[in-house]
This record gives sequence, structure tokens and C-alpha cells, in this order.
Amino acid sequence: MTAEAAVVLPVLVPFRLALVWALMAESAQIQCVEAVRAIARQDSQGATVESAKRVALRSAKVAVSREGDLVRVAVEAATPGPGVLNVRLWADAVALAEEAVGAVGEP
Repeated sequence: MTAEAAVVLPVLVPFRLALVWALMAESAQIQCVEAVRAIARQDSQGATVESAKRVALRSAKVAVSREGDLVRVAVEAATPGPGVLNVRLWADAVALAEEAVGAVGEP
């Protein structure tokens, strides 16, 4: 092994670990977005949201609220990882309640 390779190898290991962590964080963000969309869709249709909450990460906090005809959903979760690598992820969505569709302008 050359001296250059001996210097580069210790740098590559943390770099690879950082890339794996970034992929895990992005995967968790995608799960948050999918969960918030599914929950908003189901709640706007009047269904229970408990089944849709299973899409979110286990550590996720889910908040559902209704403001008039709108359903607002927010999901907040932390990325897997130790200490400073534990980043807060969030996503939110708004959906129009289906019972409100067609209600405007009806006699």
C-alpha cells in the first residue's frame, strides 16, 4: 500500500458513513411526505386516520386539524442517528374535505 492510499482510506470511511446517513435521512423524509399525504386524503374522505398513521415513522408525531372545509395534517419525526446526526424532519399537507365539494352554489 502506498502512503497516499494510507492517507485516503481513513477519510473514505467517514465519507461513506455520511452518505449512508444522508440516504437514510432522505428516506425518512419521503416517508413523512407519504404519510402526511395519505392521512390528509383519508381524513378528507371522512375515514379514520389510524391506518394511515402506520405509514409514518414510528417516532413521528402526527397532528390533524380541521379548519372549516380544510383538513390540515402535519408530521414531524427525527432521523435515525446519534446526537448531532439526529435531524428534525417535517411535512405538512392540506386537503379539501369531500363533503364540501359541490356544496358551494347549490340551491
